[in-house]
Amino acid sequence: MKIKLDENMPHRLVSTLEQFGHYVDTVTQEGLSKANDPTVWEAAQRADRFLITQDLDFSDIRLFQPGTHHGLLLVRLHQAGRNALVQKLRAVFETENVESWKKCFVVVTDHKIRVRRPQNST
Repeated sequence: MKIKLDENMPHRLVSTLEQFGHYVDTVTQEGLSKANDPTVWEAAQRADRFLITQDLDFSDIRLFQPGTHHGLLLVRLHQAGRNALVQKLRAVFETENVESWKKCFVVVTDHKIRVRRPQNST
């Protein structure tokens, strides 16, 4: 899976997720640090990348409807330090079929993973 990490995600997630065979780049690597959310979103979409972020501006499922984008994972941890984020996402990517999350809106919390999939048009 092609993934883009928002600037609010620890950089060491790049190597962590690459260990699982994913192609990862970051907002920072692309020179988009401090860019507004629409710019970050458009960059992820142009590159066909699944965006991973903690930014609540991406939490409105009406704006980011499943099936209208390449995928969005919103991480919402109670204690969202760098170590906790890396540990949680490592566990998620080890145990879940994240490839099936393409075009989905996914929320990961301390105790739950919610996956909103595109509606079938049949």
